[in-house]
Amino acid sequence: MGPGLSQAAPGTRRGGATTLLGLALALAATSAAAVLFGRYPEPGFMPLSSLSSDPMAWNVFSLIRVPRVLGAILTGATLGAAGCAFQLVFANPLVDAGFLGVSQGASFGAALALLAGGGSALLFGSTFAFALAALALTGFMAARIRFGGAVLRLVLSGMAVSAFFSAAVSAIKYGADPTNKLPEISYWLMGGLAGSGWARLLLAAPVALLSLAFLVATRWRTTLLSLEEATAASLGSRPALERTLTLGFAAAGVAAVTALAGPVTWVGLIVPHASRLVLGGDGAATIPASALLGALFVVACDAVARGAFPGELPLGIVTAFAGTVAFFALLLRRRLPGGRA
Repeated sequence: MGPGLSQAAPGTRRGGATTLLGLALALAATSAAAVLFGRYPEPGFMPLSSLSSDPMAWNVFSLIRVPRVLGAILTGATLGAAGCAFQLVFANPLVDAGFLGVSQGASFGAALALLAGGGSALLFGSTFAFALAALALTGFMAARIRFGGAVLRLVLSGMAVSAFFSAAVSAIKYGADPTNKLPEISYWLMGGLAGSGWARLLLAAPVALLSLAFLVATRWRTTLLSLEEATAASLGSRPALERTLTLGFAAAGVAAVTALAGPVTWVGLIVPHASRLVLGGDGAATIPASALLGALFVVACDAVARGAFPGELPLGIVTAFAGTVAFFALLLRRRLPGGRA
């Protein structure tokens, strides 16, 4: 079986629904705690009474923490669902958005916008455009390779496109002003929600929510793509079309949240494994479970990044630490299912 594919019994599906409800409640509780957690008016949780008695506390709560937590939910949910979709399409448990050059293209677009000194709109537009351009370039190259199956061609093309855009980012960093632009680009490339607010959230939310809605609505069809093409086609799937649509919507969501938060690593790789462990046999529920677990993971990591230390850590550093520890634990337990059926 491919990752997450199973013939789940009705009892398993009911258990999956119960698990999803539990994850949703855990996310709501964690998010409620996160909006009160920080370093103002003092380290720890903000007393509810201060929201009415302290105007600064209300501003911090409504203008900084609420949009930041919502941004963390959106980022984690989109990366988790997209990562799960990528792993199903490629029937490979070691795949995430960087596999097709999407993350690297987004990073190049952001670095270019920061070098040009643009505002949030230019940063979002450039990041989003180059992420989709990287995906289109991967597809263009894959269509012209004359050997191997469709998945192998995408893999090889994605590796080349990823290397190209990574080199382009390095070239921008090399030529950037080391006293001004270079620190800004380097900090953004670590990933984080420090600069997020309502304006940036509203730019990213429509595309990310559309991506999430599509991936959740088509989760049964996406699960079929983890089978061999002939088998999937015999079950009513149109592998080429559905693979293109799934990868396109997943990449668009990743591009939108990367424009919002920078490259937040490991979420799309490790969260789908956690969702499969939590769900057991209910394969089609892995995409919504990955969205909820991804949101929960990023909200918790962002709370640690901004409130657990005297100075704020980039979110990408915290997710990388937590993700690598979890990944190593999964390897020790030999719990990385995968491979095409």
